[in-house]
Amino acid sequence: MSTDTFHVKGLADLGKALSTLPARIEKNVMRGALRAGGNVMRDDARTNAAKATGLLAKGVKVSTNAKGGKVYAKVRTTGKHSYIAHFVEFGTAPHRINARNGGVIRINGRPVGSGVDHPGARAMPFMRPALDSQAAASVNETAAYIRKRLTAEGINVPDTGDEQ
Repeated sequence: MSTDTFHVKGLADLGKALSTLPARIEKNVMRGALRAGGNVMRDDARTNAAKATGLLAKGVKVSTNAKGGKVYAKVRTTGKHSYIAHFVEFGTAPHRINARNGGVIRINGRPVGSGVDHPGARAMPFMRPALDSQAAASVNETAAYIRKRLTAEGINVPDTGDEQ
């Protein structure tokens, strides 16, 4: 987990302005804001993801939810290749792959035996570097989205400029 601290000028003012809205609208504003911040990390993760087929990068998505009065966002992998994301991110150690139920393992349609020794794979991180490099930009994008939505709701919050 990152230990960096980010400062956003006017964040207290944004919080006060948000609290003047009805709970439903406040929740919707926060979900949109967290999605906007998550999209910054998502885009960087997609850029950094392995491109053998492109399906892993395409599967990096942002989702938001609200539970127990808290709103949160996730940047995660979905879709056909999501199961390999942690293997790509962290790599694998050399290991043996055995056929199931006494069967035969096939590689490219050719039988190779009842088991094979996999040499392992080096780590090719794409999610963690996105978090590390885009955290400040994500926080700033979240604050900018809140300002924009509050202005659309008729609440004047001065743009004091963001800082890291």
